[in-house]
Amino acid sequence: MMERAKNIYFLGIGGIGMSALAHYYLLEGCNIYGYDRTPSPITDRLASEGAHIHFDENPDIIPQDIDFVIYTPAISKEHKEYLHFLQKGTPIYKRAQVLGMITDRYSTAAVAGTHGKTTTTSMLAHILNDERNTIAFIGGIAKNFDSNFVLHPNPEIAVVEADEFDRSFLTLHPEIAVITSMDADHLDIYGSKTKLEESFNLFAAQVSGTVIANEKIAPLISHNNKLTYGFAPASDCHATDITPHENLTDFTIHYLDEPPIRITIAVPGTHNALNATAAYAAARQLGIAPETIRAKLATFSGVKRRFDYQIASPGLVFIDDYAHHPEELRSIICSVKEIYKSKKLTVIFQPHLYTRTRDFAHEFAEVLGLADKIILLPIYPARELPIQGIDSQYLLSLIGNNNKIVLEKDQLLAHLAKNKPEVLLTLGAGDIDRLVPKIKELFEK
Repeated sequence: MMERAKNIYFLGIGGIGMSALAHYYLLEGCNIYGYDRTPSPITDRLASEGAHIHFDENPDIIPQDIDFVIYTPAISKEHKEYLHFLQKGTPIYKRAQVLGMITDRYSTAAVAGTHGKTTTTSMLAHILNDERNTIAFIGGIAKNFDSNFVLHPNPEIAVVEADEFDRSFLTLHPEIAVITSMDADHLDIYGSKTKLEESFNLFAAQVSGTVIANEKIAPLISHNNKLTYGFAPASDCHATDITPHENLTDFTIHYLDEPPIRITIAVPGTHNALNATAAYAAARQLGIAPETIRAKLATFSGVKRRFDYQIASPGLVFIDDYAHHPEELRSIICSVKEIYKSKKLTVIFQPHLYTRTRDFAHEFAEVLGLADKIILLPIYPARELPIQGIDSQYLLSLIGNNNKIVLEKDQLLAHLAKNKPEVLLTLGAGDIDRLVPKIKELFEK
């Protein structure tokens, strides 16, 4: 059925994972139709490649001969178009199901984890791209490819970001997997950290070859063929002598009993040295030579919205990042403070989801308090309805640092114009990215 399909409909086509599948099927010669809530650079690009996209719930304009539908869990089951397809009896698949069916055709390397997975996936795809015929599905726009999707004409290996949300990664059956982290998250789905860890172990059980696990969570992962990575000398693959710079990071990798190798990556941050160490271990397990990995990591140019420099001038540094979990915020804030020790850091944070804000309010407050100034935007609801008493004002009240404020999005530019920061960091997984070009334009003027 899916192999013979010509007309495919996407509900939520602008999502990062959904759009990668849309790119795949466009290149397969299929006719792609889809709905999303708002236009974006992603939907603009898909439209330029031939996809037919609209932005209002309107079953009347959907073609009659749709072979099957792919939807994201962010789409409500009450969505008019979802109900239309349900009533028609059109086959409907979750994004994760389709990704699993596609990658089952190839030897697969998957990267899972509550944070760090997008950069690590991008690094691994970049390392493998010229060495092995690669198809890759990435949860962000990798700058080396200017895309979240990579396709060699004759792919032999799939590199895929394995998403734990809604247990999506349980549709994958990789040969090799990296697990970067297992912090409590998506508690609206899992209910508890224990249930989240159980799901990661179910994922690990589906890995036929090697599981490469961060040293911090490796004891929690059960697998017969497990490698550890991190900063500790006891780990199978570990980084030492890390030297952070403004635009790059130097460090030494020690992999099993092989000679140590000095690595330079063209992205800043100790956390990126850790991501590169994971990618190095995975590439070595796949038979890529150490010198080849070193050369490829030296030309890795990062991921959009991951430690993404917008301005780097003597008067102002402006960095944008997708971080939306307390540990992700800690990682990026600490890395920026390490690089710019003598400068004041202003953080603009848009909390993502009412449930996440509620579940981690004190953790968010503690880590945001590390900044010199904190600006909170209203919570981005995504798929959720408001929760009484949970808003940005509540989160602000918990932050110990007194240099803090809540602003509406339309108040932000005027505030920044009057209060120019030294180092500015925009953080969040909602629509804060739409403000980034406007902030950049403000300061470049």
